[in-house]
Order: sequence, then structure tokens, then C-alpha cells
Amino acid sequence: MRLKDKVAIVTGGSRGIGQAISELFAKEGATVIIVDLLPQGETVANGINATGGKAEFHSISVTDKAAIEGLFEQVNSNYGKIDILINNAGITRDRTLEKMSEEEWDAVIEVNLKGVFICTQAVAPYMKANGYGRIVSAASNVGLRGNFGQTNYAATKAGVIAMSKTWTVELGKYGITANAIAPGFTMTDMVKKIPQEHFEAIEKSIPLRTVAQPIDIAYGYLYLASEESRFVSGICLTIDGGTSR
Repeated sequence: MRLKDKVAIVTGGSRGIGQAISELFAKEGATVIIVDLLPQGETVANGINATGGKAEFHSISVTDKAAIEGLFEQVNSNYGKIDILINNAGITRDRTLEKMSEEEWDAVIEVNLKGVFICTQAVAPYMKANGYGRIVSAASNVGLRGNFGQTNYAATKAGVIAMSKTWTVELGKYGITANAIAPGFTMTDMVKKIPQEHFEAIEKSIPLRTVAQPIDIAYGYLYLASEESRFVSGICLTIDGGTSR
């Protein structure tokens, strides 16, 4: 098992890519702490436990600094360490530049950027004390190339990449790596709602001619959270079927 005896916190771990990460990490031997506001996180944790894995669910917003700090302190106290932080929680509020409201801008920045900052700041002292850590944060290929109607989302994902590179420099001497993953179109609930004609056009735009499944992205997270990536830090791993070539 590639994550045997590791303790992993996964934000946004209740559905889509986050659920795939949670279930894969548990299968690979990690104790998984799912942090999400969606109630189905309880179902995901129960499913992991029912199949012999170890998981907990905590209904907390990544934007609630005090609650996140309290949870991370509790996890570290219960397990003696926190090995892995997966910053996966995120939202979209799409609108073209001229139509985007300040509230739509602020909402996405609050969760996708500030939430990642809050969680990483909270986990850093425990990883430093342990001399070990893997931080992997959700970027997007939109953060590399932009996308129509996603000024706010693209800005947060580019920011996640920049923060990860900064943490590489600041935390590397403590045995902590920091990386980002930039998925392309992935078969999540949001993508399933795209009209069929638009979906077909999206598939044709991808060199591999298909969108990713959540597990395709989860395997990238597994690599960057495992011992196999010991000397990999400060990268943005793009998993988008060749779109961002």
C-alpha cells in the first residue's frame, strides 16, 4: 500500500474528484479525514469504513479559520501527525467580466484561494514538527490558459499554483513538498449538466478525445502524496488529455 499508516486530510472530499481521492487514499492505506460542507461526505466516510478502510467526516467550511485550526489540532492530537493535506475544495460562479458581480468574485476567491491558504497555514506547524509533509492543491488548466466567463476561477487557480511554488521554498527544508494539480474537463456533476452538443465539442477539443474520469485525476494526487514523489516539489501536474500542450 502506497500510503500505509499515513494521515490525510482531504477538503472537498464528498463528491467528484475529492471523493475519488478519499476512496483511493483509503484503499492505499491512509486514514482519511474528509472536510466538506456537503452531507454526502458522511456517506463517503461510511462507505470507506464499511470496506475496511479508515475515514472520518467533518462538516466544516475551509473558510472558517477557527474551525479548521481546531480540527487540525484535534487530528494531530488523535493520530500524532498529519502527513498529507489535499486542498481540493472549490466552487465556481461563472460570469463574463462585465457581468460578474463583486459578490461572485469574492465568493470564489474566499473558497478557492483563501480556503487553501487557511488550511495550509493551519497544517504547516504540524508537518514541520514531524519533519514530513505532502501538500497537494487543486489548480486547473484554466489557471494556465484562462477560460471564457471564469475570471474569478482562473485567478484563484493561477494563485494556487503560485502559492504552491512559494511553499516549496518556505517549507522544503522541513521535509515538506508542495505541488498543484491542473485537471482539464473531468466527468463530475457539473460537467454532466453540459448540453450534449456542447459536450461533444469539448471532447473533440481534447487530443485524447475524451474527458477524464475522477479516478484519472485521483491517481495524480496519489503520486504526489506518496513516497514516489519524494524529490518532486513546486510543480503543477497537468492532467487534461493534452489540452494544455
